[in-house]
Amino acid sequence: MAKIPTAFLKQLWLTFGASLAFLIIGLVRGYSASAIPSIESLDADLIQTSEQKSWIGAIPPLGAFLGSVCSGPLMQRTGRKRTLQMTAPLWATSWLILGFAPNFALILLGRIMSGLCVGFVLAPAQVYVSECCDPEIRGRLGSLPTLSMSLGILISYVAGSWLYWRYLAFLSAIFCAAMFVVLLPLPESPVWLNARGLDSTAAVNWLHLSQHAIATVKENEYNEKVEEPKSLFTREVFFSSAVIKPLIVGFALLFFQQFSGIDAVIFFTVEIFQNAGSKLNAMTATIIVGAVQLFSNGVSTLLVDRAGRRPLLLLSAVTMCASMVGMGAAFYFEFEHTSLLGYLPIASLVVFMLGFSLGFGGLPFLLLGELFPTHYRSQLSAMGSAVNLISMFTVIKSYHALEHVLTSAGTFWMYSCFCALAFFFVLFVVPETKGKSLAEIEQHFRGKKEKENVDLQTIKTKF
Repeated sequence: MAKIPTAFLKQLWLTFGASLAFLIIGLVRGYSASAIPSIESLDADLIQTSEQKSWIGAIPPLGAFLGSVCSGPLMQRTGRKRTLQMTAPLWATSWLILGFAPNFALILLGRIMSGLCVGFVLAPAQVYVSECCDPEIRGRLGSLPTLSMSLGILISYVAGSWLYWRYLAFLSAIFCAAMFVVLLPLPESPVWLNARGLDSTAAVNWLHLSQHAIATVKENEYNEKVEEPKSLFTREVFFSSAVIKPLIVGFALLFFQQFSGIDAVIFFTVEIFQNAGSKLNAMTATIIVGAVQLFSNGVSTLLVDRAGRRPLLLLSAVTMCASMVGMGAAFYFEFEHTSLLGYLPIASLVVFMLGFSLGFGGLPFLLLGELFPTHYRSQLSAMGSAVNLISMFTVIKSYHALEHVLTSAGTFWMYSCFCALAFFFVLFVVPETKGKSLAEIEQHFRGKKEKENVDLQTIKTKF
């Protein structure tokens, strides 16, 4: 029996700790689908209008947008691990406010606070994992946070099918406490420690990182005599190839992720199933979607270090495009529900979730921690999260308006066009990062191979 490398076990432990943040993000995203029916059934006086229901689901992305704006400076100054730990008590508080809320205003407060914490951890969790894993296993481990998010959504769906909505909030608060405890013995990111001029030896030794993982680019493109790099928001830095190229790639992937229509699908799953004439119980249908997403994210985790990022993204875009075309066709032609084609919307939705989770569900977040240069990774990752979250809010709030203007068929066809654009963007613009160190990726965008302090291609690794 082959012995599992200590490096893998240590890095897996760290990834598990960071992934708890994404699991709680999944609980935030899945909460409204489970809680709103419970509130309507048991505390009907708390929700009076459909607009109030809409805000319970849609307001967390607004809070998350504000949190993501703050997370860049926060994780740059305090570190990746400490940012996650500092967020845990605030997150638990938001769930407790939600659980004890006596009126709609406090429900909204709890939801927007939980969203704020999503913004705080979204970039730091993924960056923490990317900076603390060897390149050969970074794909697999870096995909675990997104897998955890899918698990969190499924937990919320399943637990919410039988738990009182207040108890579901209390259950979610327990995961926040668990995240704080699991992170306690873990080291800070060696990349962050080096960038702050601190000794990273203990962190590197604890993680058993190879030289391939900790290699750095030995040059300051902006001013070699200055120890501290210039501000990101100077013309010289922001429009340099090391910054602007990965910024375009990262931001575009996060934009396409949302404008594939994913959160319209997740938030309005029950409504779509009902419009499709499904005979399934609404909550059962929602759980099926959550299970499909978890399964396909698991498949992506197994394949990402074998197939690479680009092939999975391309396959994902094609699958999503085809399924959205099918969804639009089903609504346009209004097939009889008694015929076989009457199940086309349901089949299209399941295929869409499979395709999305295979690539665009998790890989944009993985690339968030891989593409950006070391000195500006905190700020750029936080900005990327902000782009993703404001796009999420736009997709959720515009869905019914688009249905009114474009019809359901037109709305889904519009999403299919975005998926097609995503395919060509990946095909012509996105580089492959499989097996490359963060330094190699940074060097790719700089395009100056003569200024490396190590021979990145010949360093021996542990995997």
